[in-house]
Amino acid sequence: MNFFQRRKILKGVNYLSLTPIRLKEHEDIDDGKVAIIFPKFKRKSMRKFFVPGNKSEFVRIKLDELGTASWLAIDGKKSVKDICIDLENKFGERIHPVEERTTKFFSSLYEQRYITFAELKRAQ
Repeated sequence: MNFFQRRKILKGVNYLSLTPIRLKEHEDIDDGKVAIIFPKFKRKSMRKFFVPGNKSEFVRIKLDELGTASWLAIDGKKSVKDICIDLENKFGERIHPVEERTTKFFSSLYEQRYITFAELKRAQ
């Protein structure tokens, strides 16, 4: 599905009703936070030439406490609204306005292709 088809589907949908799905893996780092990980190069042959022996072949994006809680809440079943409710119960006033912050965070993750939405997968 190309950009314009995805945009057409997402344009008429309420963002809070979408169901996010993770496309990238994560690993636990210190203090209960996570880092999103993905390879620097898609092709293994490129990794051999451009990644020296002592360097990691993965990119790690470290998330803060709120980002970690949001990332871990993505299970492919909960909608963005359900995740917002969970985050508001967990963090209270620290995350207000919860819906704006969460939708902005998920929009950013979607643009970077770290997540997708179940509604887009069904449309394919």
